[in-house]
Amino acid sequence: MHRLRLTLALLLAAVLMLLGQAPARAAVWSSSAQWGNWSSGGYTLYNNIWGSGAGPQTIWANSTSNWGVWANHPNTGGIKSYPNASRSVGIRLSALRSATSSFNVTVPSSGAYTTAYDIWANGTTYEIMLWMNKTGAVGPLGTFQTAVTVGGHSWNVYSGSNGANQVFSFVRTSNTSAGTVDIRAVLNWIRSRGWYGDVTLSTIQFGYEITSSSGGKDFVTNSYSASAS
Repeated sequence: MHRLRLTLALLLAAVLMLLGQAPARAAVWSSSAQWGNWSSGGYTLYNNIWGSGAGPQTIWANSTSNWGVWANHPNTGGIKSYPNASRSVGIRLSALRSATSSFNVTVPSSGAYTTAYDIWANGTTYEIMLWMNKTGAVGPLGTFQTAVTVGGHSWNVYSGSNGANQVFSFVRTSNTSAGTVDIRAVLNWIRSRGWYGDVTLSTIQFGYEITSSSGGKDFVTNSYSASAS
């Protein structure tokens, strides 16, 4: 019986690999639903397939700090999805003593995507994106403003509007798959430029903004944490 179970498990893994989909690592949760979500320990994971022309995508989680996505989006323009881990904060910047996050990811060498923080202030009035790595034909919204080293990283900063909210994009000058970000320092730097006032840090999100991943690709969050006080 033990040998039979082992054989069946190996056959399942082989089939999934042939289909281009990695097994969900005996995940405690997974979902292929467009808006599939799962909450634990103050975080919520979202599959978040929101763009037009999207293909299949499955999110899985061993925990909210170890999760990933298999996505097979066609090689066409436009963002298809932003699977992410989200944490609500709700602290005004002047009262914020600390806001930091650490991450470690394994991402594909092809396709079109970015590994990015999506940070929201004053509800959804201000969107602050921190691009930690990018691959393929992707680019930030708006126009180039300046280069700056803040929050532990060096960035090219862009500013623009998507018609619904103001977006500040910090694009790291070189790709990284692991690191720690001082989010509070970034938010205070924006305030020092006069681009907003004493805003409230509403939400910290981290995930993968995927434009294309034709043939099926894996995005794995090996470890992740975000905290604010």
